[in-house]
Amino acid sequence: MFRSSVSRIAFVTFGALLIFLSLRLPLWADGKPMILPTNPVPLVIHTAKGPQSFSIEIAETEQEEEAGLMYRKTMDRRHGMLFVLEAAGVAAFWMENTPMPLDLIFIGEKGKIRAIRRGVPYSRDTISPQVPVRFVLELKAGTAARYGIEVGDRVSHPAIAKITHAG
Repeated sequence: MFRSSVSRIAFVTFGALLIFLSLRLPLWADGKPMILPTNPVPLVIHTAKGPQSFSIEIAETEQEEEAGLMYRKTMDRRHGMLFVLEAAGVAAFWMENTPMPLDLIFIGEKGKIRAIRRGVPYSRDTISPQVPVRFVLELKAGTAARYGIEVGDRVSHPAIAKITHAG
């Protein structure tokens, strides 16, 4: 009787532990892309060609930042992911497990584009502007050139305004 009770408790404890650990696994651990809700307000980049609007997903948590656009095979040219970094600093990204080439647009605390870099699919090379930024916008590769997005352009969105007005 004692042995079966101990076995049953061990089995239930082990099962609970497995469930707990599976819930804590990253969303992308199974090789599926993380799809965040599209923010209802478009992000606008004010370019020499005029305002350019994009629908965006916003990565705000560490887990969302780590997953980013991994495993995403396609994305509309007018859609992207905005990373809201915890603090301004030199950001570094890489493209491991990301099959789609990307434009990475590095944005400073005041909402101005500080750098634009190209991300190569599946690369583990670090992508960094080597200047402090507070936000990073990932768009499908070629989007920046297509819409005339350049360093110095102003980016507006409530997620950015919340930071720029607070600082």
